[in-house]
Amino acid sequence: MPHQITLIPGDGIGPEVMQAAVRVLEATGLKFAWETYAAGAEAYEKYQEYIPSALIDSIGRTRVGLKGPISTPIGHGFPSINVALRKRFELYANFRPISNLSHIPTRYPQVDLIIIRENTEGLYSGIEHEVVPGVVESLKIMTEKACTRISRFAFEYARKNQRKKIHAIHKANIMKLSDGLFLRCAREVAKGYPEITYGEHIVDNTCMQLVMNPYQYDMLLMENLYGDIISDLCAAFVGGLGMVPSANLGDHCAIFEAVHGTAPDLAGKDLANPTAVIRCAELMLHHLGEHGAALKIQNALEMVYRTRDKLTRDVGGKAGTSEFADSIIAAMEPEAVAAAQNRRP
Repeated sequence: MPHQITLIPGDGIGPEVMQAAVRVLEATGLKFAWETYAAGAEAYEKYQEYIPSALIDSIGRTRVGLKGPISTPIGHGFPSINVALRKRFELYANFRPISNLSHIPTRYPQVDLIIIRENTEGLYSGIEHEVVPGVVESLKIMTEKACTRISRFAFEYARKNQRKKIHAIHKANIMKLSDGLFLRCAREVAKGYPEITYGEHIVDNTCMQLVMNPYQYDMLLMENLYGDIISDLCAAFVGGLGMVPSANLGDHCAIFEAVHGTAPDLAGKDLANPTAVIRCAELMLHHLGEHGAALKIQNALEMVYRTRDKLTRDVGGKAGTSEFADSIIAAMEPEAVAAAQNRRP
């Protein structure tokens, strides 16, 4: 049976990089049944809905989505599509692995971090209103249920994947009630995982510590807004947002999405780097239990970056989006996969 996947191409460079990812996925030999839907401004023009009801129905049915970047107006306009989908499907855990690809020059080689971010509440959830003209109030809502749930998710992942250390990131010295609740829940959950070292760092100090020495951290657990900021900071360690995948996970549904922007200046020019969304496709395959296919893509991607013959312009090459995808597909041939495995450090 083919895997049924809801596909949200996004806008700007989204359709191009998503097409590349779809081609790579299909080259693994697996079968997919794609259900494709627009969201955001494009969807509103067609259906007068920013998130069409047909898209909601599709995700509810397939329970797995692969999503490209969607632009969100700044300071006006419709709310974030990302936030709305996370809330609608209770995708409470944002999972973002931070790891280097071969031969991408960075200041920090061999970074291996896991960012776990609560995805449904906190200040980032966008609950705000104008009290009176000129006075706006934003609400930071924290619940024991959500704080405990994300903490347990992080510790369970650590236990299953042999991670050794989790730091809860907070600002409880100032926000004593909200971030204090987050810490109390994390501490309580940590008691059930004695084999995992638990620590706590204040968010501003964490940013400094990360820039000085990211290797001191293993997993970072945090509430919504801190996670959004720090995960982008950590992406810089491995070459930027164009290199980093992201998964939004719930108990019954998962959406895998590129975290970079729509880059409208590159749209339609076959110039965009599809690495991030291809790595999202890897995460999706692991979620589906297709670990062999995920390893095929990982090895092929590493081979392309190692040989450097067909890289896109943003990483020093001359290839376009489609040519880059072609090179990954070619590298997934059995002989090429075996060679990539033999050359892995």
